[in-house]
Amino acid sequence: MVKILAVTINLLKRIGILVRQIALKVLPKNIDNQSFILDRVVKKVRWKKDQIKDWQITKRSIDARGYQPYFLLQITVTKEEELPQPEPIISNFPNVEKAKSVIIVGAGPAGYFAALELIEQGLKPIIFDRGKDVRARRRDLKAIQQYGIVNPHSNYCFGEGGAGTYSDGKLYTRSQKRGKIAKALQILVEHGAKSDILVDAHPHIGSNKLPQIVAKIRETILAHGGEIHFDSLVTDIIIHQQKAKGVIINEETEHFAEGVILATGHSARDIYELLARKSIKIEFKPFALGVRIEHPQPLIDKIQYNQKNREENLPAASYKLVCQVNERGVFSFCMCPGGLVVPAATAPGELVVNGMSMSRRDSPFANSGTVIAIGEQDVLPYKKHGVFAGLEFQKAVEKAVFDFGDGSQKAPAQRLDDFVNQKVSTTLPNTSYIPGIYAAPMHEILPDFVYQHLQKGVQEFGRKMKGYYTNEAVVIGTESRTSSPIRIPRNKDTYMHDEIAGLFPCGEGAGFAGGIISAALDGQNVAKAVRRFLK
Repeated sequence: MVKILAVTINLLKRIGILVRQIALKVLPKNIDNQSFILDRVVKKVRWKKDQIKDWQITKRSIDARGYQPYFLLQITVTKEEELPQPEPIISNFPNVEKAKSVIIVGAGPAGYFAALELIEQGLKPIIFDRGKDVRARRRDLKAIQQYGIVNPHSNYCFGEGGAGTYSDGKLYTRSQKRGKIAKALQILVEHGAKSDILVDAHPHIGSNKLPQIVAKIRETILAHGGEIHFDSLVTDIIIHQQKAKGVIINEETEHFAEGVILATGHSARDIYELLARKSIKIEFKPFALGVRIEHPQPLIDKIQYNQKNREENLPAASYKLVCQVNERGVFSFCMCPGGLVVPAATAPGELVVNGMSMSRRDSPFANSGTVIAIGEQDVLPYKKHGVFAGLEFQKAVEKAVFDFGDGSQKAPAQRLDDFVNQKVSTTLPNTSYIPGIYAAPMHEILPDFVYQHLQKGVQEFGRKMKGYYTNEAVVIGTESRTSSPIRIPRNKDTYMHDEIAGLFPCGEGAGFAGGIISAALDGQNVAKAVRRFLK
């Protein structure tokens, strides 16, 4: 919204409409007091209150660097005209039932936003997803949480909405190179997200709200002539004369289209294996691996806000930490304030954890991945696997963590100070991780170089963020699905694989995104590239 509005503001200025953009600092106790904020606006612009025709908050963030946290507001004010609202997007979609069709593999954010963009471009999306719709998927999440049963096609990574649906719903992306995020955010609002995401510096929806939004996006795709098929595993890609012609589903049915978008997510290992069998080029990609560390949320609030008890209008505090250990990055990843740690395995015999938060972020726990960068030099012991060396290393770590346990999804854990000092914890704190945790020597289970960098990294984090390094925190293994360890290469201009015409690698699974919004933007860009390809 901010960028859409900025363009309109420039137009208003050119035609002589008086408009001002101002910045205000507001205490948390006043953030919901519209009358108070308006009085501050009047004072700032030095207009009379009855001269103000309209005003809008266009960006909202929190500054907690000083003793007292503040909300920072960017506000646009006008005298003569009301400020315009973004034009609706989905109401202008055409019906594409009879249009040329494009197959999309995967119903995550990259796949669904590619589908919406295809419709807008006048093309028919046909989506195949190995998993279940977002409602049916919940039964499989319950099975892995409560009984340790992993459905390899329906879990926290696979199924409608992809991993992002049950992974907090953070909408922040540092990368603007894929395009403006305003359109993607507006689409989410039109499907039920709160309009707050249009102005918040770090927008968030929540894993309890995202399923309904994802379901409404599905309804939009179907209502405009698209198709969506669940329980539909792509077992082959139909290629003729170096051009993608379609896919084979569940080893049975053939489906043909004008192009194929691969938007399978970072854990679709079988797709990489399929491409390798068909001698379609894939590449090693650097990734990150480590653990998830959980603190009491009140402790993080106290550290970040300098308050014994967090003020009512302040959100659960978060953090972002990074350091270098022996010229290697150690960093926090996917920090979930007021969140939960969840089991994210995609196959039996492995143990993977991730984090999520509900919309209110009201869990008494805060958790974050704490990981180190993994490069090609780190996976040399697996070099016999070629481009799969990183993936095999990832699998080996996940298996080692699983094998140390009792065969369930119960996770090995260690208090933070004990982790650093290589001691098995005699007791463990409470945790949000429903399958449960047990005391284990994480310093022995993890690869030596991973542990050694984490050991030094978390101590440095403690120096940067006083109070972080505490035995109230617990280390849980293992955080290994930060991103794909393989990239499916593509041409930077056509977005197509260089070897196969009509094959469009997309999103996290192809190695070109990291998170809901960056995946959505990549989906939109790929869909536009498909349109250009078909002209």
